[in-house]
Amino acid sequence: MPLGYELGKRLFDAAVSLAGVALTGPLLLAAGLLIKLDSPGPVFYKGTRVGRQGRPFKMLKFRTMVQDADQIGASSTAEDDPRITGIGRMLRKYKLDELPQLINVLKGDMSLVGPRPQVRWAVDRYTPEEREVLTVRPGITDYASLHFSNEAEILKGSADPDRDYLEKIHPEKMRLALEYVKTRSFLVDLRIIWRTLLLFAGRAGNQAGDGGGSGTC
Repeated sequence: MPLGYELGKRLFDAAVSLAGVALTGPLLLAAGLLIKLDSPGPVFYKGTRVGRQGRPFKMLKFRTMVQDADQIGASSTAEDDPRITGIGRMLRKYKLDELPQLINVLKGDMSLVGPRPQVRWAVDRYTPEEREVLTVRPGITDYASLHFSNEAEILKGSADPDRDYLEKIHPEKMRLALEYVKTRSFLVDLRIIWRTLLLFAGRAGNQAGDGGGSGTC
């Protein structure tokens, strides 16, 4: 991959993430306050994930589950997971819990676009070919994030979410991640960002429409 792309991608990531943190500051503060009022525990969840070249880092998310949820259940999360808090369910629905990852992007642990970072046990299962995804920075969104935006719904009702994730989601998710690694470019990144914005703008619009309809009943 040309050095110009890597440098341009990093500068773009830094500029957009800095602007994103500044613009969403009030939203971040409001979400943090609601989380503290809703359940005991920290505002942020700092989960260890495997980054570029296999280096571990702390990925930030708004806490959407009960405190120490990662010690009392699976790594994968189904839509009906009882560990999810009241405010957490709303944050997860609109992916607002991912907003703190803009800080990871600003620090250089992540990129705006790239394969989603995984926990160590999942990475340890990678084949030599699959380990190619570790040659790039993990991202907030990519082809797989768009395709599996309903991942929690797929896992709903599962007795073993981690097993079902590996069987039902991982193979296609990895194929899409490897496709990104092989075909990545600045134009591809912009297309994925645009499709991500359209996806979640559509979700918000659908919810607003549903809310308006129910209000008239």
